[in-house]
Amino acid sequence: MTLRFSRKQLCIPYALFLALFVVIPMLLILFYAFTVSTPDGIRFSFSNLANFFTSESKLSTLLMSFTIAIISTAVCLVIAYPVAYILARSKLKKKQVLLMIFILPMWINFVLRITALRELLNAVGLLESHNYLCTIIGMVYDFLPFMILPLYTSLEKLDNSYLEAAADLGGNKFAVFTKVTFPLSMPGVISGITMVFMPSMTNYVISDTLSNFNITILGKQIDQYFTTYYDWHMGSMISIVLLVIIFLSMLLTGGFKDDKNEARGANLW
Repeated sequence: MTLRFSRKQLCIPYALFLALFVVIPMLLILFYAFTVSTPDGIRFSFSNLANFFTSESKLSTLLMSFTIAIISTAVCLVIAYPVAYILARSKLKKKQVLLMIFILPMWINFVLRITALRELLNAVGLLESHNYLCTIIGMVYDFLPFMILPLYTSLEKLDNSYLEAAADLGGNKFAVFTKVTFPLSMPGVISGITMVFMPSMTNYVISDTLSNFNITILGKQIDQYFTTYYDWHMGSMISIVLLVIIFLSMLLTGGFKDDKNEARGANLW
């Protein structure tokens, strides 16, 4: 007897996984975000949302998270683009080896990497008095490979005929880069920005370790409300606010577009 499975049946494990680990947790977060605990029980309320946008400490944490994420993403892009461009467009036979050197740190335990960086920054005298600088250095150090890889993929897949045509039409190297190469590599840029910006707003392990707990970002604040204050309602509301910010950032950067003709850097993942 031969067992045959239809495509719909093969989707059942994936659907169960999404239901258990995505849909149900999201529904629980929404439930806690828009409810409050009272002596009479739990009731529906918008007070958590109002409290977030009227609290000076929460808004300052949001602004701090934005600032660190934007600076870290910009620095990663400035460093990663030349590296990815040289690796992708060069004729080096061992460029794959060079690319591997940049992504090797990702194979090392995250906590170990940050601890080693902390000791290095402490040795050069930056750790005690430059909390913000050390945090940004940590973000860049940890997330730089996530910017290089999408950029490398997009640049490596560029059709040389476009570049040759631009040069034949009289464009110098600067014009070819600004009018052809960079616009065609935008999918990789957007993918890299998405993968660096979002975790930079939430990865409080880096900010705690490299700022001596002097910098609080949204990820840390969420953790505090769940594990220290035991206020799941406010912790869930902050999570929803962060989720909306991530959704808007992806919407503005075109992260939801699916163009098969573009060499999306995200395809690497």
